[in-house]
Amino acid sequence: VLGAGSLIFLGLLIGCGQKDADLGKEVLVRVGGRNLTVLEFNDAFEIAKIAYDDSIRRRPEDLRDAQIRLLNELTVEMILLEEAQKLGIQVTDSELEKAVAEIKGDYPEGEFEKTLLEFAVSYDSWKNRLKNRLVINKVIEEELASKITISPEDINKYYQEHYQGKAMESQSGRSSDDINEAIVKQLRRQKAEESYQAWIETLRSQYDIEINDRLWEKLTGSKRIEENE
Repeated sequence: VLGAGSLIFLGLLIGCGQKDADLGKEVLVRVGGRNLTVLEFNDAFEIAKIAYDDSIRRRPEDLRDAQIRLLNELTVEMILLEEAQKLGIQVTDSELEKAVAEIKGDYPEGEFEKTLLEFAVSYDSWKNRLKNRLVINKVIEEELASKITISPEDINKYYQEHYQGKAMESQSGRSSDDINEAIVKQLRRQKAEESYQAWIETLRSQYDIEINDRLWEKLTGSKRIEENE
């Protein structure tokens, strides 16, 4: 589920920039038929660092941890995009344009374009990044969240814990159907979050994943540690 527009925008900047073309052709990560180049990773990391406190730049160990987290995140993204391709999951032009309008609507007039220019990100690259994010959200919804079963016992337990006898005046204008629908949505979201990591690991086992350790050590100055170690 997409969050606030400004946070989405920051995340979508990952992988959109252009730097040091002579580094960029070598493949750092390969998942199935999808490649992530050194250039794409470097661009992603430069943008990701914006979200960190300035002090992280003075702590090499924290920078390495951030690089590892980003490598894992981008690898998972590649897995999910491969899964989308296999399943034929796509985003329509109208869905994409609606998402673009919602995100741009969170910015004052002209600020959206100004931010793109500030990070030297082309509009087309940003839009393609957004499309990938929407595709990934669809994969998660269709292959994970929608398949989670919510029992009447789950609903009753959640109601007793979060609704019964608590601020009932705020619920006075809501029908029981509305409350049940809200409970089901919340439970499905919680169970999806709880199941997500195991689901990703199952998908990971289905794809050939190659990470060029020589390039990784060259980029970061340290050997790569496996995510599950």
